[in-house]
Amino acid sequence: MTVSTAVDRGTRPASPLSQATRKGYLRYLVPGVLGFLVVVLVPFVMNVAISFTSWSGIGTPSFTGLDNYQRLVRDQMFWSAFAHSIWFIVAMAVIPTALGLVLAAVLFDYIEPRFGQRVSSALRAGFYLPQVLPVAVAGIVWSWILNPYGALNTVLQKLGIADPPNWLGDTSWALPAVMAVLVWMQLGYGLVIFMAGMARIDPQLHEAAELDGASWLTRFRHITIPQMRPETFVVLLTTTIAALKVFGPVYVLTKGGPGDATNVPSYYSYTNFFGTLQVGYGAAIATALTVVVIALSVVFIKLQSKSEGAQ
Repeated sequence: MTVSTAVDRGTRPASPLSQATRKGYLRYLVPGVLGFLVVVLVPFVMNVAISFTSWSGIGTPSFTGLDNYQRLVRDQMFWSAFAHSIWFIVAMAVIPTALGLVLAAVLFDYIEPRFGQRVSSALRAGFYLPQVLPVAVAGIVWSWILNPYGALNTVLQKLGIADPPNWLGDTSWALPAVMAVLVWMQLGYGLVIFMAGMARIDPQLHEAAELDGASWLTRFRHITIPQMRPETFVVLLTTTIAALKVFGPVYVLTKGGPGDATNVPSYYSYTNFFGTLQVGYGAAIATALTVVVIALSVVFIKLQSKSEGAQ
């Protein structure tokens, strides 16, 4: 074989996929597309259509135009529920992301090198355990703990606090109590993603900084945090969406109470659907929440693209 022949063969461009091969690949997309249509798109279109009607769930819906949305703008209960969602974003996105990043760095940089991968993996699994527990089970356990005569108040009384709060029954304490439970439930999610991301950071960056006398905190601030920017965007986006549409923990722990102290848009929509049978108004609340989630997702994705482009 001559050198020119070898070069020609080595530089020959890859042949494009045949039409039959491409059609073969498209077949694998059909189940996903059908699932998206049946589970997401069709119900969403139906929900939007119902939001323009007055309907009790029985009989024929009556078209009312924008009445439900005009009512939504004036509904103080909705805006109060939306304000609670902002607090839940703090509890499910901001705090767990910050704590998860710090704990992941501690496990990756300190625990694993000194105590081995088994200890690090066990601790990581322990932090992630609330993510795999059913929401109903976790909520019932926490309702026992936070009961006026539950484990937490019993411990507080033994510590000398004679009259501990009614955590889930007091309007002043119900929202912070639910937020604390949500932090516990969400912490492991970001931690696992961050630990996976730290494995891709070039160890030579830390070694060079350590040789220059940089402390662990300095390396964490100037190497780990900037390198973990893609994972941070992903965690913040997914947890923020989860906080905006949170339903299960609120339903199990407080059912939006006491009063409306822990009410959120998703639960408020549910009560209008199945409690007061104002299905059209409940659909309008769900539609408005969906628009907010989509808009927020677009903003996050654009910010991430802009950040990656700047790098």
